[in-house]
Amino acid sequence: MDRLFGFIVLAVAVMSCSKGGFDSSSGSSPDDGQVSHGMIVLGERLENPYTTENISAAIASVYPTRGRVEVKPTHLYVRFLPVDQNDFDLISDLDLSDYPLDYAIVKDGDYYHDPQIDDEKVTWQYAVVPHDYVFPDIYYEVIDECFITENDAPERSADGIDWEAVEREAYRLTGNADMLVAAGARGKKVQPSGRITIVDDRVNGGKPFGLAGVRVRCNTFVKYSHTYTDRDGYYTIPKKYSAKVRYRLIYKNEKGFAIGFNKLLVPASTSALGKTSPNGLDYTITADSDRTMFTRSVVNNAAYDYITRCSSDDMGITPPPADLRIWLFHSLDASSAVMIHHGTVVESKYIKKFLGVFSSVIAFFAPDITLGTKGLDDYDSIYSAVCHELAHASHFAQVGREYWDRYIMYIMKSYATSGGMTYGTGNETDAGYCAVGEMWAYYLESIMYKERYGGNVPSFGSSNWFSPQIFRVLDERGVTRSEILGAMQSDVTDTDLLKGRLVSMYPDKGTVINQAFNRYRCSE
Repeated sequence: MDRLFGFIVLAVAVMSCSKGGFDSSSGSSPDDGQVSHGMIVLGERLENPYTTENISAAIASVYPTRGRVEVKPTHLYVRFLPVDQNDFDLISDLDLSDYPLDYAIVKDGDYYHDPQIDDEKVTWQYAVVPHDYVFPDIYYEVIDECFITENDAPERSADGIDWEAVEREAYRLTGNADMLVAAGARGKKVQPSGRITIVDDRVNGGKPFGLAGVRVRCNTFVKYSHTYTDRDGYYTIPKKYSAKVRYRLIYKNEKGFAIGFNKLLVPASTSALGKTSPNGLDYTITADSDRTMFTRSVVNNAAYDYITRCSSDDMGITPPPADLRIWLFHSLDASSAVMIHHGTVVESKYIKKFLGVFSSVIAFFAPDITLGTKGLDDYDSIYSAVCHELAHASHFAQVGREYWDRYIMYIMKSYATSGGMTYGTGNETDAGYCAVGEMWAYYLESIMYKERYGGNVPSFGSSNWFSPQIFRVLDERGVTRSEILGAMQSDVTDTDLLKGRLVSMYPDKGTVINQAFNRYRCSE
């Protein structure tokens, strides 16, 4: 995996197409000592109380005079070993874990890689599936046949079995009684619920507001469940528990994007919240919290906000494509919208020849958006960067891969030939792609920043050779962001073509459009 990782980082580094410069320094952001982002350290394997054998033993213990009760499996605890994108696609609908669910965790973290699996290969992926699950054509192993009562099961079955009492007895018989808690009224099982919040010091009077649309996962052994927070950060886990559960934030958002980049290549990063009562967990994230969790959470909310606002009743612009992959780099200060996961660049015959057999793997694992967060310590600076890159993603969704390949190749070539200038000088071939794309991204970033934080519209990007000021003038004089992006079609490859398209689409605003473009002439 390290060799594959190296290929991807190289590709990302040379294709960064947005704000900031490059920094080759290495290292990770400091932790506050309470949250670990390294590899999970496992302890001993524990006896799984949910196996059919252990549930049968628990029934016999609770009801010693009853005859034998047949316990049929309701679920299977399994592990898969995917080797490529096709394998991942086959199990993408499952809630996967990269660490085994029946081991003690000595030190929690963001990821796990089985030491028996080569570092350059994907590790085992664990899941709990229905007993009648139809396995796809991928290597798998069944670890345990399990009996897990569902929420709609009656307190006592038709034959008088108290399944809650049986479950608790199974914990005692397997040596896990210390995990049991008197949860809820009369010790009955409860659904974990709570609220995950975050603070932006400059918004909402500095009071916490919801971490929106993020996945919250709970498990105790193989009893495994998740849900998404609502826009205000509230969640209720579907399953009920009577033992302590382990809580995790999975940065896979219901809006269709995932925030990645642990040491290993996984679709979405995780942050451990600890193991505690099944009644639920409330958690507030601030700028003084763990840096990695804070950054991930701000990016989550910024992207949720952006995608929500793309709707026709708000900004009315094309949203980024679904299944968007966002990677965070704490040691870089450059960001990009390379859109590799959606097929750009790696499909180029030149890049594909260089990457060889890795090209299809990179297309699956690699990012669409990279955010260099070095120096971005406040909510507003991270929010601004996210808006900029997602503006690019909206543009990509409208113009497609061929256009984006020309755009990215321009950045790569101009950076190399202009002495390290991120956008070149504006005199190179295909500079028009850059002018149109960067004008849009800086403009939308500025407008969204003002709408969140107030004050004057920031002049982001105005010192570059292209002129995002054009769009800000148009905005002030009644040309909407929806109309601007609507004109940025795949055949609009420079600012003259853009001006012509805007005038042809909105002739009643032609005077305003011509005046704005004539006031700020791009040098492409």
